[in-house]
Amino acid sequence: MKILHDNMGEVAHSLSNQQTFRIGLSGPPGAGKSTFIEAFGKYLTGHGHKVAVLAVDPSSSTTGGSLLGDKTRMPELSCDSNAYIRPSPTGGTLGGVTRTTNEAVVLSEGAGFDIVIIETVGVGQSEFSVADMVDIFCLLIPPAGGDELQGIKKGIVEVADMVIVNKSDGDLVPAARRIQAEYISALKFMRTRSKVWKPKVTRISSFTKDGIPELWDTLCHYRKLMNESGEFVNRREKQLKVWMWNHIKDHIMDIFCEDQHVENKLPSLENLVIKGAITPGLAADLLLKEFMKKS
Repeated sequence: MKILHDNMGEVAHSLSNQQTFRIGLSGPPGAGKSTFIEAFGKYLTGHGHKVAVLAVDPSSSTTGGSLLGDKTRMPELSCDSNAYIRPSPTGGTLGGVTRTTNEAVVLSEGAGFDIVIIETVGVGQSEFSVADMVDIFCLLIPPAGGDELQGIKKGIVEVADMVIVNKSDGDLVPAARRIQAEYISALKFMRTRSKVWKPKVTRISSFTKDGIPELWDTLCHYRKLMNESGEFVNRREKQLKVWMWNHIKDHIMDIFCEDQHVENKLPSLENLVIKGAITPGLAADLLLKEFMKKS
């Protein structure tokens, strides 16, 4: 809370009144997210920015363990004094973003990092959580073969403010150009989330660094438009409300699962559901009645 108030005070008293920039990044496995973050992060630190990377790693549903291998995949950026990489396990949360990521953003900004990149688990229907936490949501895709638009769920494309086609180098340039054209066509039929911004599709190469300066220029143009229209601040205000309700839902679930009445009835009701004696909906109603007894 103290850091949050301090951050708000600094923004209010700064001459530029410029807030930090939060960038969300998602994409399918093999899109080259870590390689891109290293190339992009080094470009930003080379231009005087301080970059914090909050990389969310998937936790095993069996062991609860997590590889947390992001630092090994970003050897140069992890040694950069103007960069900070914090890998954290998802802990089984559906959104691919841990509950504490929101607080980690506040701490990073309090430590002087003006650009925060949140890298999420991958592409899935539950990946919308990151879009409720950042100023711009970027979808990173590889120039793969086959039916690319079907390979990535339509839902995740709808929340993307920017689609980045990675690995646009060497023999993959023609494929990358084709994918770019396909996504430009597809996005024309999507409803935009902003009144002042239409999602863009750009090509880059994390290997040769081609397209990265142009990508940063586009991101800066986005921030300028959103600031001037007031949407930048409005989006952040809405996000805070969303996360308040997310915390409430999580906490209510914890209280429900720890309730003694629920614990006593749970095994027998689960058994009845498995055997097909009662429906899952009825079992849920009975458990909620047990939970409500004490109130």
